[in-house]
Amino acid sequence: MYDLAIIGGGPAGYVAAERAGAKGLAVVLFEKEALGGVCLNEGCIPTKTLLYSAKIYESCLGAAKYGVTAGETGFDFQKIMDRKNRVVRRLVAGVGAKMKAHNVTVIKSAATITGRSGDQINIETAGETHAARNLLICTGSEAFVPPIPGIADAGATVLTSREILAARDRPASLVVIGGGVIGMEFAGFFSTLGTEVTVIEMMPEILGGLDTEISAMLREHYTRKGVKFNLGCRVTAVDGNTVEFTDNGGESHRVTAERILVSVGRKAVTTGFGLENLGVQTGPKGILVDEYMRTNIPGVYAAGDVTGFSMLAHTASREAEVVVNNLTGDPDRMKYDAVPGVVYTNPEVAGTGHTLDSAVAAGIDARELKLPMAYAGRFVVENDSVNGLCKVIVENAGNRVIGVHMIGNPCSEMIFGACTAIERGITVGELERVIFPHPTVSEIIRETLFAH
Repeated sequence: MYDLAIIGGGPAGYVAAERAGAKGLAVVLFEKEALGGVCLNEGCIPTKTLLYSAKIYESCLGAAKYGVTAGETGFDFQKIMDRKNRVVRRLVAGVGAKMKAHNVTVIKSAATITGRSGDQINIETAGETHAARNLLICTGSEAFVPPIPGIADAGATVLTSREILAARDRPASLVVIGGGVIGMEFAGFFSTLGTEVTVIEMMPEILGGLDTEISAMLREHYTRKGVKFNLGCRVTAVDGNTVEFTDNGGESHRVTAERILVSVGRKAVTTGFGLENLGVQTGPKGILVDEYMRTNIPGVYAAGDVTGFSMLAHTASREAEVVVNNLTGDPDRMKYDAVPGVVYTNPEVAGTGHTLDSAVAAGIDARELKLPMAYAGRFVVENDSVNGLCKVIVENAGNRVIGVHMIGNPCSEMIFGACTAIERGITVGELERVIFPHPTVSEIIRETLFAH
């Protein structure tokens, strides 16, 4: 009998398997598709690979601003996609190697929970039954396709993030339904390569949940590059290659494109693997868990997108660590105060903790400190004629840093420092005494504090 059975080999599942195996637990991991889950195969890694190719292409086009003369600049879309596939294969193989190194039994087959017998949980796969003392459910999420009239009849014209990552040709035009993180990353990629992109977003601003001023700055940047935005609009129908929508005044509009990307969010996968056979409770968003990632059933845990709480790969991995730590006698609990969020457009957007709006909504007396990225010399050196902004949210009562939000490269690589400050309850005075390397873009955080 295994100490821990894991269903799902994504960022929650494979991290839990690696950590548990390293701590001496007997672990079995069930994955019906490829190790790495959506993040590695159909999400985080492939999209960032594509975006990096687009970033290099865009840098070559702007090389003259830096006194560099480049030859004829172009791109080969199929080679970009082929490189993406090579990167994914390499990293999937790396996950497999980790499982082997930590003695994790990997079963590449769909798993079904059949029930419980005493202190063991039974899982069936490929005609065999496997027993475990504990079960971790990491079945992840899938793209949500809303029941828009005509969308089911549009065939290959309508794509989710899965299908568009398998594209072999660059569409001449693309309508993106949904201006969230995924939608904006694909809008950024394809528009950089010359695709005519239109974004339709139901909310008043793109990137809902992020700092609205920074979201607006990103939208304005892509508007200047030719992306058309329709905010506060609701899609009413899809007719072949045409999307019909109404604006916030009730006026109807139509836009036609070669392809239509549906990117309105994801939903937890809670069916199809026998969850009901254990009586695990679920809510509107996914499996219900406490701060220790425990479900209502003893010995059964859930982590990652399947909980529907924070659908981010790094959140999933941390939740998995919480499970394993508690199983191995290292008390731990999940906290969500400093979960970083990143949009890998060009420029990047990154944030963690409260925005000023969310702090006010939570009843926190806070202030917002902000400064253009140009106050960091390194940013000016590397980002000619590009704007950027850094915001630090401070709780007035204790003068603690409770949020940091930025737009400008390379903020994705800097945000972890803000996460550390928030997680540790660092005050403005304490952060001002931290030595930042010079010249770096990260100095903007310290400069923002000193400027107020």
